[in-house]
Amino acid sequence: MKIIVAGTGYVGLVHAAVCSEYGHEVYAYDIDKTKISAYSTGDPEEIEQYVNEPGLSNIIKETLNKYLFFTSDLESIIEGTDVIFLCLPTPPNLDGSSNLTYYDAAVQDMAKSLAKRKDKRRVVLVDKSTVPIGTARHLENLLLSQKVDNFGVASNPEFLAEGTAVSQARKPDRVVVGCDRVEDFKILRRVYSQFVNHVRIKYIETTPETAEAIKYVANTMLLTYISFWNGVGARIGEKIENINIEDLRRGVTADDRISTWGSYVSNGAGGSCFGKDIRSLIYQLRRVDVDTKLLESSYEVNEYQKIYLIDRAISEAQFRFSDRTVAVLGLAFKKQTNDMRDASSIKVIETLLGKGVKKLRAYDPLANEEASKVFSVKNNILFEKIEYFDSAKEALEGSDALFISTDWEEFRGLSSTIMETVKPPYMIIDGRRMIPDYDDLAEKGYHYLAVGSPVLSPLPE
Repeated sequence: MKIIVAGTGYVGLVHAAVCSEYGHEVYAYDIDKTKISAYSTGDPEEIEQYVNEPGLSNIIKETLNKYLFFTSDLESIIEGTDVIFLCLPTPPNLDGSSNLTYYDAAVQDMAKSLAKRKDKRRVVLVDKSTVPIGTARHLENLLLSQKVDNFGVASNPEFLAEGTAVSQARKPDRVVVGCDRVEDFKILRRVYSQFVNHVRIKYIETTPETAEAIKYVANTMLLTYISFWNGVGARIGEKIENINIEDLRRGVTADDRISTWGSYVSNGAGGSCFGKDIRSLIYQLRRVDVDTKLLESSYEVNEYQKIYLIDRAISEAQFRFSDRTVAVLGLAFKKQTNDMRDASSIKVIETLLGKGVKKLRAYDPLANEEASKVFSVKNNILFEKIEYFDSAKEALEGSDALFISTDWEEFRGLSSTIMETVKPPYMIIDGRRMIPDYDDLAEKGYHYLAVGSPVLSPLPE
């Protein structure tokens, strides 16, 4: 089939690449010519400065100019198209609602090209990225207003987790397709022919509105589960004597009905989806007079979780951040990605700067460059206090405290590096429970504070 994927961010680029693996003729379209030029090289370094996903650059290199093509010229590719996937940004407004400005502008341009096409075969326009419930109907009205003929609209939300997006796109747990007409379902079955009758993958056909709602409810449930463990499980381990949080987690999740996913307590969930989607769902439900207290609480718990370890260091360990140098390890919102969107480290760093730290020494295996854009001095003069390093050891040197914000595997064996690099008294704040041998650190005079556990101070001689 001939497929256009409009928008080449995380969702669009992964979707275009994986569709090309299955032999479709895929055109990845974006108005950002610099980005398109970078992708067109097939060079991993050029690709990964925009989207860094394990295995993605390999697919692009293998299918480039065979099945996968990059372009900024929509007019040249519109003829003969079967399906157009819309992978467009819908950033949140201040009230939590989704901003459809970019979406509407892109669809209007696309509609003009579709209206002029000579090939009048049926084309299905598919919302792939997360959009408010009812957007497929909005899309239909936009196309009708431009007098586009013989088209269908559909919702086909993505459920990819960054860091494992390629493997999940190849072997999804479900494919959800929402259409109005049988002929549109048939077209999308051809796109996803390898999944339709799969013994393991659930292929679900429903209405466009239901498909849109599935994505919101799924992400909201996931964030609520994370917030439950952070807001209840972690607090039990921190506040009630003789509780082992790891045993608590294992005992509770031994019940097959209770997922282990999300039970690993942390300093909050970030990324492009959870916070944005729950706020959008709150906004949508309020508009139809639905009580949203549960969702509001889940969101608030997660947001406070990003910084509450700093409050604990002050109140429980009597640590003062003013005029201190703090190392921050882990900047991306999760391991295996360079994505900084809504990363917990953003609130950590902003809060530490607000507490008057002298310097911040930062390190992330992939996200240093992206972080430097987020923490540009143009945005805030205080960001000049941040310095970036190429290793955890370098970031630790000369620091008075450490905050671990992302669960990169290389941070698990950090105890020896800490003891080699900095001497007690020293404050270790572990937002991801990455240091299993913390008793050794306490015995040697280091203060250790982890999510889910009481403060472990140096043991008395």
